[in-house]
Amino acid sequence: MALNFHQLHIFYTVAEKGSFSHAASALHMTQPAVTMQVQSLEDYFGVKLFHRSTKKIELSEAGRALLPFAKSSIELIRDTDVAMSKFTMMIEGRLQLGASLTMGEYILPRLLGPFRKEYPNISVSMKVMNTAQILEEVLNHQLNFGLVEAPIHHPDVHTEAILSDELSLIVPAGHPLADLEVVPLEEMLKYPFVLREQGSGTRRVMEEEFARCGMDYSGMRIMMELGSTGAIKSAVEAGLGISILSSSSVKHEVTLGLFKVKKIENIVFKRNFYAIYLSSTLLPISAVSFMTFLRQGDLARYL
Repeated sequence: MALNFHQLHIFYTVAEKGSFSHAASALHMTQPAVTMQVQSLEDYFGVKLFHRSTKKIELSEAGRALLPFAKSSIELIRDTDVAMSKFTMMIEGRLQLGASLTMGEYILPRLLGPFRKEYPNISVSMKVMNTAQILEEVLNHQLNFGLVEAPIHHPDVHTEAILSDELSLIVPAGHPLADLEVVPLEEMLKYPFVLREQGSGTRRVMEEEFARCGMDYSGMRIMMELGSTGAIKSAVEAGLGISILSSSSVKHEVTLGLFKVKKIENIVFKRNFYAIYLSSTLLPISAVSFMTFLRQGDLARYL
């Protein structure tokens, strides 16, 4: 008998689900068929891969040794499928992801069109939520993965920087700062601000960069703190203050001549967006395809 990928996939699924019945359900197989394939794999290696009891199953020492190789083999097959799909465009599936506000409202909509052209048979379901909600749904297996504005530090979650972004000073077109090519910090601080709420990814990036540069921003005249980028843009347009937002989120207003995007002297607000998913879970091929698309270095033309 030769070792085959199908058996490794079944073994990995049983180990991940913690039961033969749950693995059978996930694989759309009968439980006896799953059991038989695992037993065949045990016969091939001549060792037991699981310790079975009436209440639960646990990996044996041999099973724990095999697990990373099984995972690597499955990932290799899926990466191969993705690479070859570019020649056939035949990958099918449903992409389920969560995205934080800036990503979900302003960046991903511009990327999903080009992605669908490459993979027309993948349907997309996206939830726009805050980072805490995305993390909860990833941990509960309700989402394949999420895209968030700050790295997640959780023992069960893999975090990968996937896209870069830059925040800029946003002012109305007729504002006194609108004609300056680069705005000095002391000039900027003369005017009232409308900002995202404390704890938001955008606000955190701004504060961390000010602190890193040794800038004293305690004198900022914060007139409003609002819970969405859309609300801030409306407030800036109404003349209630200036703001610091992702440049990607105001492209429409800049095109219409409503806003000006300005650089602040000696300050650059760079940040990454991160993909998060369970370390123990193999992403479905639809998610692997999307992650591969996002890793491309030429996405700027869409944004």
